[in-house]
Amino acid sequence: MKRLQQTLSRIDGRGYKAYKEIQGAYRFPRFTLWIDYVQGDPFAAPSRIRVRMSQDEAGYPEEWFCVPHRKIALEDWVTRVWARKVGRYSFRTKGTGKSGLIDVDRPGQEILPRTAAVVTRDYVEVRVTVGLPAQGRRVLGRKAEEMLCGFLPRLVDEAIPVEAIDRKGVEERMRLVDNQQSIRSHLKEKGWIAFVADGAVLPRESGVSDLPLTGKEVVRFRAPESMRATVEVPHGPPIQGMVLRDGITLIVGGGYHGKSTLLNALERGVYDHIGGDGREYVITDVDAVKVRAEDGRRVEKVNISPFINNLPFGRDTLQFSTEDASGSTSQAANIVESLEMAASCLLIDEDTSATNFMIRDGRMQKLVAKEKEPITPFIDKVRQLYEERGTSSILVLGGSGDYFDVADTVILMDEYHPFDVTRQAKEVAEAQSNNRDQEGGKVFGDVTSRVPLAAGLDPKKGKREKVDAKGLHTIQFGTAHLNLAGVEQLVDPSQTRAIAEILRLLGKRADGSKTLRELIEEICQEMKKNGLDFLSPFRGQHPGDLALPRKHEVAAAVNRLRTLRVK
Repeated sequence: MKRLQQTLSRIDGRGYKAYKEIQGAYRFPRFTLWIDYVQGDPFAAPSRIRVRMSQDEAGYPEEWFCVPHRKIALEDWVTRVWARKVGRYSFRTKGTGKSGLIDVDRPGQEILPRTAAVVTRDYVEVRVTVGLPAQGRRVLGRKAEEMLCGFLPRLVDEAIPVEAIDRKGVEERMRLVDNQQSIRSHLKEKGWIAFVADGAVLPRESGVSDLPLTGKEVVRFRAPESMRATVEVPHGPPIQGMVLRDGITLIVGGGYHGKSTLLNALERGVYDHIGGDGREYVITDVDAVKVRAEDGRRVEKVNISPFINNLPFGRDTLQFSTEDASGSTSQAANIVESLEMAASCLLIDEDTSATNFMIRDGRMQKLVAKEKEPITPFIDKVRQLYEERGTSSILVLGGSGDYFDVADTVILMDEYHPFDVTRQAKEVAEAQSNNRDQEGGKVFGDVTSRVPLAAGLDPKKGKREKVDAKGLHTIQFGTAHLNLAGVEQLVDPSQTRAIAEILRLLGKRADGSKTLRELIEEICQEMKKNGLDFLSPFRGQHPGDLALPRKHEVAAAVNRLRTLRVK
């Protein structure tokens, strides 16, 4: 620490690049500081530092991190403590550009494996970004000393040792994630797609906020008796709630009665949530995938023939490619790509689907002969998809009762209350014929695996690699700008950063011998075994802003690359 103080004093007033001299490791009374990367300019991306406290000082009980799901939850907890406390010290040192910034990766409502904090038997480490103080482009050495040798040690004392954090809160978090893990194991054992606990708060604060709705308007979820199940959990009494079983489930009801709200909770239920979110016990199978129409996306050699055939001018649908997909072709491609990655369940909302892809009623069939209609609607494939491939579907519908014929379960949402109306829906279907013919043959059709080629995964822009995530939905990869706005289960910008680095890695491994699924699952196994750190371009240093994406979102990013080439 004294050496750092001396260096900062010596470079005070010099040009900003003099800060490069402070890179290295420094021992403080209670922790070690690594200055891994120093920004070259006060306006550039902030500098990257790590603070590491030994477990002799931190004192975390091993039971807090003895199993993977507890370790993830504890590291998430530590990250959130830092995210709350850094504001007390950030920008107290004024100057040019980002001078005085102290920040850490900021989690949302989901508990994700991330790289911002690491807890082991030996130490607790937190990865932080800082803006080294400057006036113009001159080093403010004494301000930097105040920041790194004054503010930072106080922050460490407030945010790492066991005596400084909320021990009761951590233990409550451990009980929560144990219970969530237990419910997930029940899904696998019993053939359930999802579980929604009684008392859950599904509505969000607003359309742009992921926080739970509060106040008198809140309607807490209560399962219909016919769909109620009781789940034994390790901590506390058994939890009761609604079970969605394998098969085809419809969510119906009037507009603004909570159909899409339920589906949104289910699509986010692939992740565990923090206590107080309202959806902490909304648990969905981890391989459930939300699909939608996505006009304008690129498609590369996808076999969409289960849904679309006989296009005008003889266009191939066994290896369908386009730079500008329509609503129906994009939704067909999205479904087949999800099946290629072994999705267990498709989550589909009528509001974000192509109408002609979802249904073709009897009247339209009589007016437009099948040989003149290339699209086989989803209604004619959804049952085959389940019976042949074991892929379930959960659909939000407000305008097509024809799906009653193929449904296993029908849930009516009425003022945010769910009701099991399966029997009534089947009675309606029997009493009122839909007068339509089944289309598309007696089998679902093939899902063709594709092999990505390295030429389409080149991260170079000119002579240098250019890989950069910009917010939640944009990645620059080489010369390509990748838009992920239609990938609705991507929830954290740190996941997007991780996906950008996975794309870089895929480019090095795509030698033409492995399918897209094989390549992605291989990398996912490495992340599970070695942690996310191995993805970071800052090898052995500061990978503090990555969070784990699912394989499905990684594949979605690859599939939307306009440079992608496959065989």
